[in-house]
Order: sequence, then structure tokens, then C-alpha cells
Amino acid sequence: MARNGATAAPLLPSAAVVMPEDTMRRRNMFPFVCATLASMTTILVGYNLALMSGAQLFIQEDLGLSGVQVEVLTGSMNLFMLVSILAAGWVADMVGRRGTLLLANAFLMAGAIAMSAGGSYAALMAARSITSIGVGFARVVAPVYNAEISPASTRGVLSSLLDMFVNVGILLSYLSNYIFAGLPVHLGWRVMFAAGALPPAFLAAGVLAMPESPRWLVMRGRHGEAHTVLVRTSDTPAEADLRLEEMISLAATQADCGGVWKEMLVRPTKSVRRVLVCVLGLHFFQQAAGNEAIVLYSPLVFEKAGMASTGATVTVGVVKTCFILVATLLSDRVGRRRLLLASTAGVAAALAAVALTLCVDAASPAACVASVLAFVAAFSVGFGPVVPTYTSEIMPLQLRAQGTSLGLAVNRVTCALVTMTFISLADAITMPGCFFLYAGVAAIACTFVYVQLPETSGRSLEDMDVLFAK
Repeated sequence: MARNGATAAPLLPSAAVVMPEDTMRRRNMFPFVCATLASMTTILVGYNLALMSGAQLFIQEDLGLSGVQVEVLTGSMNLFMLVSILAAGWVADMVGRRGTLLLANAFLMAGAIAMSAGGSYAALMAARSITSIGVGFARVVAPVYNAEISPASTRGVLSSLLDMFVNVGILLSYLSNYIFAGLPVHLGWRVMFAAGALPPAFLAAGVLAMPESPRWLVMRGRHGEAHTVLVRTSDTPAEADLRLEEMISLAATQADCGGVWKEMLVRPTKSVRRVLVCVLGLHFFQQAAGNEAIVLYSPLVFEKAGMASTGATVTVGVVKTCFILVATLLSDRVGRRRLLLASTAGVAAALAAVALTLCVDAASPAACVASVLAFVAAFSVGFGPVVPTYTSEIMPLQLRAQGTSLGLAVNRVTCALVTMTFISLADAITMPGCFFLYAGVAAIACTFVYVQLPETSGRSLEDMDVLFAK
């Protein structure tokens, strides 16, 4: 951090990377196919996380749950996820990125079936814990796989696919709420969850069709297989050879390192400490700014504004998905840091606008909806999709899987605190007070990005690994 007018030394050199003319002219589509297949698992992540926004009302009426039980059930997955998130890095290093994604789909299918068959509060909590294992594995491993399979020229676009598919899942959950809301109370919410049981089988078949991560293959000493994958996923054969040489060199250098968790948390180097500040800070602020409060409790927000929630909630899902596409197009062209700065500033302004529309009697319900949509757009164009991309890029190779796990653990704990306290906090300081609080957090996040974060766009992961290994 800068002190006394001095500028903090950047984590990465500021010189621009000039791509070869042939690379600029030709794009290899195979990495896009691989990243798409890996990212599609996260459709079910978004579906399961957001489905409770509409299903909770039917569950409460059908099973006679209290308001506190509904609040805990809604946010509990974020706490249950901690175990799988922290274990995902180890599992991904043991069985591979592809094998871990297969496990994720298996748990997602089992959780959906258990949730639809649940007949009590305890059974639903157990079902959420099963689902959380699949969600945690997918959230950790999919961004790691996408970052490792992608060439530097398109890594931003391919990594952004992850959040786009999460938001497709959120949109599908809102549509599911809308379509099945007319069914009998005891049946509607069960059909909503049962609808998520079949897709994992097809997604697992897609995972089997994609290659293993070349970095994992190098870590396992399978250099020939790694080279085959790199030839298929690089823009040029020369780039494939160079990436393989750098991976082998890094693997040899890092083979003598101590345990990963010890290197990160017990005896981190100065550069690792700075990287952890960036990674953990981004994940904390992403959730502390109240995104999940909008995703899960938008029906309550619209009800507070005096508007029917169903159609407006579906609109929220559509806007989120559309602006993720915008972020995908801009990530490599504009740069991660600029998108994060613009996004966090927009989130702060939009949250303040939401609070004002809720506390000013003269404000119309349409103004509240417009403010919520502005928040969703600002969040989805940067703060949502760029954070997993950035944190996967900046972590050194030997720390990447476990470092991603640690960042997501902070992300999910923060998310759990927001989702499991929103109703109680709104009762204590009013709903407008909640959104003024979230706006303040977003403003601090904008300052954090400006002071702490370097730009990573256009640089190879190997370049960053070499820099942090010094």
C-alpha cells in the first residue's frame, strides 16, 4: 500500500506484452470448447444457490418452518461448502481437475434428488450439505481448469465463461420458480429441485470429453500427454513448446518446496503475502457488498417497494446474464483492473440508490427495480466474473488449487454471514440501512482495487509464476 505519497511497487511489471502477429490473426477454438464444458457444471451451482429465493416461501408453508429456520436453510449451503472448498484443492491435485468435476456432478445430482424428497427441516439441511460438496468442488476446480487450459491471448474471455454459466443457472432457477409456482404447495418446490437432478448426467459426459489440465499432467510427470494437450490448446505449436518448457522448469523448481498450506500460511514469502492480500481481499469484498442479498432476497426487496416480485425477479436474472456477456467481451480488451474499478464504483452508487428508493416515500416501485437492475449490471460487468479470473491468474502454480480454495472459503463465509443475517439485520437497522451499509463496503472495495491490485491481462500464467518464484 502506498504511504507518504509513495507508490506501491506493482506485483507485475507494467510493460505491455506484444502478441505475435500470427496469434493475433488466428484463434484456436479448442480451448473455448474445453472451458465451456468445464464451466457448464457451474450452471447447477447457480441454480442450487438461487432456487431458494422462490422455493423458500413454499417450503415454509408446506413444512411449517419458522422464519429463522428458513433464513438458516437459505444460507446454510455457504457454510456447508467450506469443507468441500478447502478439500477441493487437495482432491484436484490427487485425482485431477477433470476427475474432481466428475465428482462435483455426482454430488449435485444426489443433492437434488435428496432435496426434492425431503420431508423435514433436518432432511432438507442434510440434502443441502450433500449439494454443497458438489457446489464447492465445481466453484474451486472449474476456474483453475479454465485458467490452466487457456492460452494467454484468450484467458480472460474463457475464464469469464464460468460466471456467465453461474448466472445462467440463476436465471433458470428464477424461471423454475415462476413456472412451477402454480403447482400445489406440497409439490411445486419439490419439482423445482427435482429439475436439477438430470442435467449432471449430461454434464458429466461432457467432462469426460475434455482433456486433463496440462499443468496437472506436468505435476504428475506425464510430459508427453501434457504436450499433446498443449498442442491442441495453444495458438501455435511454438507456443505449446514454450509453455511446456516453462511448466517443466517450474515443476522442477517447486518440487523441493514444503507443504502448500505451510508455504501459504505459516512461512509465506513477501510476494506470497501480497498475493494473498489481493486474493482474500477480493473474495471478501465481492460478497460483503451484498450481492447474495439481492440474489436471494430480491422478492422481499420488491415487496418492500410495493411491487409484485415474480416478473421483476426474472428480469434480474436476465440482466445478470446479459452483462456477464459484456464482461466476457471486455475482459481482455479493457483489462481486469479497469473493469473492477468501474464495477465497484457502480455497485456502490447503485446500492445507495436502492436504499434511497426504499426509504423515500415518494419514490416509485419502478425506481427501486431500476436501482436493483443497475446494481446487477454493475456487479455482473466486473465484480462478479473478474474476481475468479484474477485470483486464478495471480496465484503461483504450486499454490493455485489450494489458494483458490482458501479464497473461496473466505468468499463463502462472508456470503453466509450476509445471507443468514439479512432478514435479522433489516429488522434491526431497516432494509434501507442494510443497503447503505453494503454501499459503504463497495466504496471501500473500490479503494482497495485502486491501491492494491496490479493489472494481469495479457500475461501468461508462466510469466507470473516465474515472477513470484523469485
